[in-house]
Amino acid sequence: MKRNNGFCFWRIRRLLKYLHRKVNRSGILVLLLVVFLTTSILPPTFAFIAAQNSLIEKEAREQRAGSKGDSSDRDSTPQPQKPLLLSGGLKSMFRFGSQQESEVIPLCSLLSSPCLFVQGVTNAEELFQQGKNLYETERFYEASLVFQQAYIAFKAQKDELREAMSLSNLSLAYQQLGEWSKASQAIRNAIASLHAQSLNLLQTGQNINTFTEPASLTQILAQALDIQGRLQLAQGKAESALNTWQQTAAIYAQIEDKTNLIRSQINSAQALQTLGHYRQAQKILTEINQNLQNEPDSTLKATGLRSFGNVLQIVGNLEQSRQILQQSLEVAMRMPEQSPQTISETWLSLGNTATAQHDIPAALNYYQQAAATSTSLTTRIQADLNQLHLLLDDNQLTAAQGLVSQIQLQIPNLPSSRKTIYARINFAQSLMKLRAKGVNGHEVKEIAQLLAIAVQQAKDLQDQRSVAYALGNLGGLYEQTQQISSAQELTQQALILSQAINVPDITYRWQWQLGRLLKAQGDIKGAIAAYTESVKILQSLRNDLVAINPEVQFSFRDEVEPIYRQLVNLLLESEGNSQKNLIQARAVIESLQLAELDNFFRVACLEGKPIQIDSVIDQKDPTAAVIYPIILADKLEVILKLPQQPLRHYKTAITAMEVEKTLEQLRQKLIKPYTLQETQSLSRQVYNWLLQPAQQNLVKSQIKTLVFVLDGSLRNIPMAALYDGQQYLIEKYAIALTPGLQLLAPKSLSQQQIKVLTAGITEARQGFSALSNVALELNQIKSEVPTTVLLNQEFTSKTFQKEINSVFFSVVHLATHGQFSSKAEETFILTWDGRINVNQLDSLLRIRDSEKAGAIELLVLSACQTAAGDKRATLGLAGIAVRAGARSTLASLWNVDDKSTAELMSQFYGELISKQLTKAEALRQAQLALLKNPKYQHPIFWAPYVLVGNWL
Repeated sequence: MKRNNGFCFWRIRRLLKYLHRKVNRSGILVLLLVVFLTTSILPPTFAFIAAQNSLIEKEAREQRAGSKGDSSDRDSTPQPQKPLLLSGGLKSMFRFGSQQESEVIPLCSLLSSPCLFVQGVTNAEELFQQGKNLYETERFYEASLVFQQAYIAFKAQKDELREAMSLSNLSLAYQQLGEWSKASQAIRNAIASLHAQSLNLLQTGQNINTFTEPASLTQILAQALDIQGRLQLAQGKAESALNTWQQTAAIYAQIEDKTNLIRSQINSAQALQTLGHYRQAQKILTEINQNLQNEPDSTLKATGLRSFGNVLQIVGNLEQSRQILQQSLEVAMRMPEQSPQTISETWLSLGNTATAQHDIPAALNYYQQAAATSTSLTTRIQADLNQLHLLLDDNQLTAAQGLVSQIQLQIPNLPSSRKTIYARINFAQSLMKLRAKGVNGHEVKEIAQLLAIAVQQAKDLQDQRSVAYALGNLGGLYEQTQQISSAQELTQQALILSQAINVPDITYRWQWQLGRLLKAQGDIKGAIAAYTESVKILQSLRNDLVAINPEVQFSFRDEVEPIYRQLVNLLLESEGNSQKNLIQARAVIESLQLAELDNFFRVACLEGKPIQIDSVIDQKDPTAAVIYPIILADKLEVILKLPQQPLRHYKTAITAMEVEKTLEQLRQKLIKPYTLQETQSLSRQVYNWLLQPAQQNLVKSQIKTLVFVLDGSLRNIPMAALYDGQQYLIEKYAIALTPGLQLLAPKSLSQQQIKVLTAGITEARQGFSALSNVALELNQIKSEVPTTVLLNQEFTSKTFQKEINSVFFSVVHLATHGQFSSKAEETFILTWDGRINVNQLDSLLRIRDSEKAGAIELLVLSACQTAAGDKRATLGLAGIAVRAGARSTLASLWNVDDKSTAELMSQFYGELISKQLTKAEALRQAQLALLKNPKYQHPIFWAPYVLVGNWL
């Protein structure tokens, strides 16, 4: 048996060398049809022959169906044209139906009326139509060949207009194939030709806008520019894409094409988002919504609203996305002649948004409705696959198994296309999850067969992107069955392909997979190199990574976060230059912190010119030390930075599960009043992990301030409450937190600069309890510093913004209820008339560039709390701190007795003004004052206040 297995692997390795070349069908299937036996080894020849015959029979069925003028996936009624949504963002490999790449459709299809061609060009016309049909069925390679032929035919007939249209569509096909250079050349030639034709018409005195053909030159030029904008954004040229789409929008406005104008505006908003101009993007999206609302009910309005709802989902406005999609559904269902497919696709989009909101019952219902109403087999399977993915994540295994049987019957009937390939891969991934959860009945050979056919179909379509994705997943299956060598070969082949066509959203996955495989073989150096490359790609994708449909938190925790943590683990375990590894490990975990915030906001959130913390403690505050705890699978690592000294690190052998359990217990004890002994015991345990090994170095370096860059659930614990057996940490050190290794340029809060805007609510509002001591708190602050007060009815979003815009305040103090959550849409501050969402803080508080003297120095949130049951809720606190643009943010981790809060805040401002202390030291003194008060000795009263950002 061993000899036969070795012979099989020898043959596979030999054939793998030729994978990137064009090989015959038998060679491909021998290579790729990985039908495992019970020993999880490649099958004998008869299994391959059976699979080959099955594939040939399927193709014959498809050809017979095609000869009848129909296919299993054609709708019984005509489908409405999909809007052209162009996005350079990363596409979800797991969730279907929101923004698929194939929604970019050829020029002819974009026109409001069918393309009509002049008499006598029948062959060229047929070629053009054939290319369009091939493109729409996702046979991109064949489409490119046919569009080339159409271009040559129209050129021979001197039909310059359709020659340019053929080139534009050829560019689209090349883009789908990853042939960026050819795509650029084709669209440049098309646009140059169209401009030349326009100029010629002007010179001969003809009116372009009354061009006699139904497909006017002006409209075709706009559509060609649309395609160019897509290409530019895909290549990372967001500014060029924005300029192109602005030109496109101007043309559509001129010819009063409202549908395509909205499409161009949506594209411009996405380009602005990529460039970091979030307020401008939001303004455009708001205008789009207003325009859509003014339109009468129509299929175009329904699809326009659906597109808008999908974009809102991408940028993280989930509540509004759901509202707009519901409206789209209502419009579609009110139509006298309903389009079942339009309704189905809206249900699908609603399911994706509900999934992103973690509303599982609603999402399952939406997917079921999408499947039930669809006239397209592809859409039905997309809905079923999304539903299956959700059932598996929610451990509804019985329901999942029932759905698997249904999908198994349908998936062989799908026509060959990119969507079909991804559907097979998606299904294979779900079956792998079922196996991992211990559900029997799904053999490895069945999963391998799905992936093998997916690769074969991708090769037949000359779709290198799909080949790379399918091959990598096949390598993942080999990894799961511990056939490491073969898994590595497949992964490397997938990597070569994905790098060759420049698809980083796939490449980063296979670099990660290669890193895991190299580690399994003991090649730590090679593993570090692969992991490092994966992280670099993720960083380069920073804006794209967040500008995607949130399954797509794709699952951030499953598909992104582990890469960073596993790389840190490798760096800290490996031998060699330890200082170099420590520096890299710290940088990697900081990148994770930043990526978490980006994922939280759905935008790249920390821009501007931040400076490194190291330079602050080395040059501005030599009495501060920075502590970086890192929670790994089997240990807790801590990296320590002391002034003018190299990095140190120490670790505790403990599982991440044990750490999480201890931290959760400590958090619960901290917020209960009669648990002092248990609180101190648990706090001492955490102190021993984080600080006890460094205590001598801290004393020797005369450290007075500890700055923590906290990881995971440690963010839920106030470091001030850590206990060494005799003293709390706050009794020895001033304490500050920072979300990462960078700060906005830190400086001390000058006494002469302090002017405070305070706002608060004393009465019960919107289901929140009254805060009776807020008036006392604000009055005490007013007695310490020059203050403008907005209380109760005076504290509305409008009046707050008016005050912010009218006078410069160095400190903004909000004594009102608020909530921090791991979801941006559930992180807010209460006003009299509503709520200020974390994403609105950008427009309310960023009135001046944060690098200039006018930046808000300190934002105080004295009555906020973290969302109940949300282990990652303090991400919302970090989010508010970053989004506000303030150098420092002082907030509470839980809702505290408001009388003790009033006392602490009065003491804080007194220390800050009269003694000119740093913010961290002023907070320390205020906390110590409460700690010394017999009524407030438990940490529940004095511990929850944390200073985030600049501590000086």
